[in-house]
Amino acid sequence: MSLKNRDNHNRWRNKTVAFRVSPEEDQQIETFVKLSGLTKQDYITRRLTCKDVVVQGNPRVYKALRDQLAAVLDELRRIKTGGSVNDELLDVIEMIAAIMDGMKEENAYGK
Repeated sequence: MSLKNRDNHNRWRNKTVAFRVSPEEDQQIETFVKLSGLTKQDYITRRLTCKDVVVQGNPRVYKALRDQLAAVLDELRRIKTGGSVNDELLDVIEMIAAIMDGMKEENAYGK
């Protein structure tokens, strides 16, 4: 078997776990995966096993943050004209704030 089927602890990853989500849930998961910089498999596995999702800054994460902040700005402009705030937007803003807070802590410690 290939090395791609092994995890960080050299265990075989040969089990498949599947579940259904709504289109809105799928979009939210995709957004969080992009912002994390992890693969979807690693992100979901970490979340399901209650492990921390540590965002490692790289160009892909930077681009995802930039794109999501642009989308948040568009939503805020829509809300300003009388629209309502949806829970998904609040979740994305919360994740972006957590990432930015983590970046601030890294800079404070000189990492």
